[in-house]
Amino acid sequence: MTLKLYDTATRSTREFVPLVAGKVGIYHCGLTVQASPHLGHIRKEVVFDVLRRWLEHEGLDVTVVANVTDIDDKILAKSAEAGVEWFAHAYHFERELHEAYAALGCKPPTYEPRATGHIPEMIELTQVLIDRGHAYPAPDGSGDVYFDVKSWPRYGELSGMKVDEMEAAADADPRGKRDPRDFALWKGHKEGEPTTASWPSPWGRGRPGWHLECSAMAGKYLGDTFDIHGGGIDLRFPHHENELAQSAAAGHGFARYWMHNAWVTMAGEKMSKSLGNTAQVSEVTKTYNPRAVRFFLLAPHYRSTIEFSPADDGTRGSLAEAEKAIERVDSFVERAREFLATDEGTPDPQSVAQYAAFIQAMNDDLSTPAATASLFDAIRGGNQAIADGDAVRARSFAAAVTQMLNVFGIHPEAPEWAGKAAGSDLTPVVDGLVGALLAQRAKAREAKDWAAADAIRDTLADLGLVITDTPAGPRWSLEKK
Repeated sequence: MTLKLYDTATRSTREFVPLVAGKVGIYHCGLTVQASPHLGHIRKEVVFDVLRRWLEHEGLDVTVVANVTDIDDKILAKSAEAGVEWFAHAYHFERELHEAYAALGCKPPTYEPRATGHIPEMIELTQVLIDRGHAYPAPDGSGDVYFDVKSWPRYGELSGMKVDEMEAAADADPRGKRDPRDFALWKGHKEGEPTTASWPSPWGRGRPGWHLECSAMAGKYLGDTFDIHGGGIDLRFPHHENELAQSAAAGHGFARYWMHNAWVTMAGEKMSKSLGNTAQVSEVTKTYNPRAVRFFLLAPHYRSTIEFSPADDGTRGSLAEAEKAIERVDSFVERAREFLATDEGTPDPQSVAQYAAFIQAMNDDLSTPAATASLFDAIRGGNQAIADGDAVRARSFAAAVTQMLNVFGIHPEAPEWAGKAAGSDLTPVVDGLVGALLAQRAKAREAKDWAAADAIRDTLADLGLVITDTPAGPRWSLEKK
């Protein structure tokens, strides 16, 4: 495999070589669980899920660590507004995050550490930075500890910014800072904050700063140096810049490659809770097929912006177009099923030119637009082979398309999509009812009661369901009006 990735740190596309042969360690920043996840959040999860699937497809053993920030200024503020304990507030939205993962078919991380479970590692890292002369306790008795930005000449290397051009860090009271751009490693407990939201430390009771959390957790589970660190482009500065500075200043190699996905926008603005222009995953997947939502997020290149319109106007790249693409996928999978359900040996996807093009595209910095084009070229080729009655070619196309769909995570028969195809909470109920009727029809056919069998088929057809008899048994789909 010769995979090339765009490295944000070097601002260049370079060959990816794992730190340890055959193994890859990936850390991507999870959510601050303060509110419901929206499409802007979950795009990152889909991007790195596709990266993981591609690396695994190429035979690599992938470890993915994605943290949960469950203690933060915003969590404390929003839980107070809601009149609930901060940890209950955080846990509620952590569960919503997991539901969003599952709704869009994302594999769970290998490990998902919570910030509150790693306070000792954060205190230890802070002390190392103090001992090395890169951090200092605030002299004002607040209990705050700051990273000394000017003590680290490499500060700004990830974002390409110069210290003198940066604005003041807004993550703590500036009174105890040597420089307004110094950022908080540890925040002393303040009057009015819950005592439960603080932990003992050498500098007094307090809690960790946001940037410190990820450095400590990435180091614990992936080591001082690991392969890939990722997240949304909005995290590059200050969050990832600060992570890199404190980790490198502590003597760690930290991430060898940095990957950042672009925003999902609405009306040209970054999707964010503060702007109120959000599209919650739980709501969008009630209206649209969840696989179409996933496809909508993965089909554009991960470094390009996606514009989301809740009032779908049918423009290029819309969710409506994504649903049509998924319908094409499902139609081919249905037609090709019988060509894979034989004992004629394993078909060879390598004989399909579109499969080679797909591999080339994915190895070119996850070029999903080109990979998507190859997928649908293969579907066209497969449909033509089926129409021509060329079973050998049809089986090769079916095998190639199956592998492409598995990399994208949109194969309709994959376990993660069971009961989700219609994008509705009623899907499992409908599937069960239709299945029961199809079972009755099968019994009628066995008894040669053709009138009863046809009556059941006609009843389902009147309801808009299309029944297709295949060697693997009857299948149903909802006819699009």
